[in-house]
Amino acid sequence: MTVAEATPELDVDRDDRAFLGHPKGLGYLAFTEAWERFSFYGMQALLVLYMVNELLLPGHVENIGGFEQFRTLYGGLDGQALASAIFGTYAASVYLTPILGGWLADRVLGKRRTVLIGAVTMAVGHFLMAFELTFLLALLCLILGSGMFKGNIASQVGALYGPEDNRRADAFQIFYLGINAGVIASPLIVGTLGEKVGWHWGFGAAGVGMLIGLVIYLAGQKYLPKEHFEPQHKGHVEPAKMQPGDWPALIALLLLIPVMAISIVPNNQIFNAYLVWGDQQFDLTFMDTKLPTTWLVTLDAIVSVSFLAGVALFYRWYGKHWKEPDELGKIIIGSLFSIGGQLCLFMAAATQGEGEKIGLFWPFLFHIVNSIGFAHMLPVSLALFAKLAPKAINATVIGLYYLAFFAANSMVGWVGGFLETMPTTSFWLMHAGFAAVSGAAFLLFKLFLSKRLMEREPAPLPD
Repeated sequence: MTVAEATPELDVDRDDRAFLGHPKGLGYLAFTEAWERFSFYGMQALLVLYMVNELLLPGHVENIGGFEQFRTLYGGLDGQALASAIFGTYAASVYLTPILGGWLADRVLGKRRTVLIGAVTMAVGHFLMAFELTFLLALLCLILGSGMFKGNIASQVGALYGPEDNRRADAFQIFYLGINAGVIASPLIVGTLGEKVGWHWGFGAAGVGMLIGLVIYLAGQKYLPKEHFEPQHKGHVEPAKMQPGDWPALIALLLLIPVMAISIVPNNQIFNAYLVWGDQQFDLTFMDTKLPTTWLVTLDAIVSVSFLAGVALFYRWYGKHWKEPDELGKIIIGSLFSIGGQLCLFMAAATQGEGEKIGLFWPFLFHIVNSIGFAHMLPVSLALFAKLAPKAINATVIGLYYLAFFAANSMVGWVGGFLETMPTTSFWLMHAGFAAVSGAAFLLFKLFLSKRLMEREPAPLPD
């Protein structure tokens, strides 16, 4: 009996190898995600610069619908500090709404309808950014749309493969290449249009990118498993039960969430205060033309992708000769590089001459060192959570992992506001301190708890 015969609701050929040795559906999902990330990161790269340089200035801020009531949430903040706080609220909320999106897909709409509604909602949000009046409504649409889109499209990648199909891991590599392609391209197009032509042109380009992704997704529907088009209510499966040894692991992971949040803050400040500082202080001129500040995001994406691959290849070679560090060991190494990256920014500020712009040596070195740290931390930390999470609640724990990003982005918004009130050297030393504190916590975890917990049988990653 074939897979299709055993599960007739799955109208998809899981032996299809038409797209780089994978099912056609993977190609449609990867290109859809690439365009969604193009729109998402293009808008995010512009957001804080737009607020600081235009939207929150007199003559513009008065035009934002409901803003006077909204800004009371931030006390007496103004200018760059207020822009930073709003950015943090937006970026944090994006990591909460996927919980709602998952529930809608599982219980009400099905993944297909949820993704479609999410894509349309995000496109509407991007286009609403063209009007100062609808700025807050635009952010709300983007938050809700991303929540409906984000997790549900990724889950469809895993569903293209049978339980024993080893192509699944490679499929997610291809899927993430689409994500990175979108991240690299978006500042070059969306960022350039926004900074050089007009802010609303950039936001409009982000909206067009989202519509392209929507068209691609619609075109590929027939190549996706039908069980992801409708809510699932078939049958009853007895849930797995927690074992006595699961509770220490769960408690440890819950304690690691705030530590993870602190460790993420230095990296995620790249989209916030770092861009504002770079826009004001970096020498970004080339042949008498100022390059768009958002290109710094493209630089970071290119370097990050390169070192993600480089670090993986390094440990593949290293493991053939010596014992490869475990997940916690790699995270601790990543923390050291994260500290080093923030010290590069400290040096950039410390060596800046009076009335002079900062050359790109130290910022470029920052992106290299920080990306090595990123490659050791974020992907590895997800693997750590998947490894230690009790089998009975593995998917739930993975969902809780993303609460670290919610907390981190909230902190990024709050901490970023100190750029105006603190010496710049102290500002980046503070971020180095975040990396150091989290690194010390990871070290203590490894010294006192890892031997008992890391020997647990790994739980499988959820689809």
